[in-house]
This record gives sequence, structure tokens and C-alpha cells, in this order.
Amino acid sequence: MVFNILSSSCPLLLSSIGALFSEFAGVLALFLEGLICLGGFLSYSFTVMTGNLAAGIILSCLCCCILCCLFSFLVEKFKAHVFIAGIAINLLFAFLTSFLSVQFFGTRGVLTSEVFANQILKFKNMNVWLVVITALMICGGILFIAFTKQGLNLRVTGYNSEVLRAKGGKPEFYRCLSWGAAGVYGCIAGSMLVMKISSFVPNISSGRGWMALAAVYLGKKKGWKISIAVLVFAAADYFATHVQNVWPAVPSSVLLALPYFVMLLLILVDKKD
Repeated sequence: MVFNILSSSCPLLLSSIGALFSEFAGVLALFLEGLICLGGFLSYSFTVMTGNLAAGIILSCLCCCILCCLFSFLVEKFKAHVFIAGIAINLLFAFLTSFLSVQFFGTRGVLTSEVFANQILKFKNMNVWLVVITALMICGGILFIAFTKQGLNLRVTGYNSEVLRAKGGKPEFYRCLSWGAAGVYGCIAGSMLVMKISSFVPNISSGRGWMALAAVYLGKKKGWKISIAVLVFAAADYFATHVQNVWPAVPSSVLLALPYFVMLLLILVDKKD
């Protein structure tokens, strides 16, 4: 059971670390919800096109990273309001996912493919690898933020960008870097979601992008606290998925809302403290 909870928490953990990068830079990635869906779709699409899962994930990460950096550049160039821009980009990502699905596959619905399913079947002990990859990416991200010069500059950018500028640094670069990192982490989170079900489903993120932002808030920008918040949510989600096997009379609508209710309760308790 514990391993199943860890495995199910991987996409949200990665999304939360991606959000953490942008939060430190002072440009919170409000587009994560749409990005996860787009990343999952692109991973599925590139895998079907190339016949190789690794190539599909790498190409999708590259596309998402470039898109996020491009939008960051445009926000900086035109001095757009970063939070309004983030919401607009989120809507754009959702539109792109739907539009490309129609263009490539002729439908906005569920996408399945023998090519993709066969690639997943070749991925032995998938859940173990997902946990290992997630752990490595989380450790790598936290170590980068905490112990490298670039990580320090990233944090200074969000705290006081003029200090960094006075020292010869470029806050614009680090804000762009943070969105690029969020793009990679969010894309891999989306890739994991499609890998788990061997298909792409519209709105596959199911609120994980917003939950990632809430986890950063709950964790107070501390990696280990963020991980705990995510694991609590994942445990609630696992309980909601399996509780009907024990108590079949519990309404499914209540179970679907349970993980989000738990996260809302944590936010309220944290606010009270």
C-alpha cells in the first residue's frame, strides 16, 4: 500500500518541484494545470510517431521547455502582468492540447494506440522506475536550488531582483530558467500520467497543477514539507479509490471530492496556525 501511494504521488511531486522553481523566482507557474495535459499529450503523440517511449518523453520535454521559455521571454519583453499571463498561458496550453488532438488524431476524446501500449509493456517494473526517477529529479532540483550559485541567484531573483542586477546578474534569465524548469517537471508529470493508464485522456491532470501550487504554499517553499503535503494528498486519493471495496455504500461523488477536501482542510489549518 505504501509503495502504491508513493507511485501515485509521483506526478504531483514533480509538478510541485516545478512550481517551487517558479515560486523562488517570483513568477509562480500558474500554467501548470494546462502544461501537464499538454506534456502528457505530446509524450503520447511523439511516442506513437517515433515508436519509442524515451524519444517521445524527451521530445515532449524539449517542446514544453521551449514553449515556457518563449512565453517567459515575451512576458519580460512586453512587461506583462505575470499572474494574468500565467492564467492566459494555462488556457492556451489547454487549447493547444485539444487543437493538436483533432489535427493529429481526429478527436478530442480518449486516445489509445497499440504502439503506445506496447511501449509501456516493454517498460518493466514501471512503478519502481517512476518512483526512482521522481526521487532523483526531486533531489536534483532541491540540490540545485539550495547549493549552487545559479540556485542562489534564482532565489535572490524572487526576493530582490535589483540586488542580483546590481551584482551583474540578469533576473530575466533566472525567471526564464524557472519557467523552463517548470516546463520540464510538469511535462514529465504528464508523461507519467499517460504511462500509468497506457493512453491519453482529456484533462488528465485532474487538478494536479493547482494542487502543486497549493503544496508549495503549504510547504512554505521547503522541499521536504512540500513532499509531506503531496503524500498526504496521495494517501487520501488512494483511500478514496479503494474505500468502496470495504464500504460500497459510500457515494462515489464523496470519494472523488475527498482528496481535494483533505488539501483544503490542510490549507485552512495552516492558515489558522
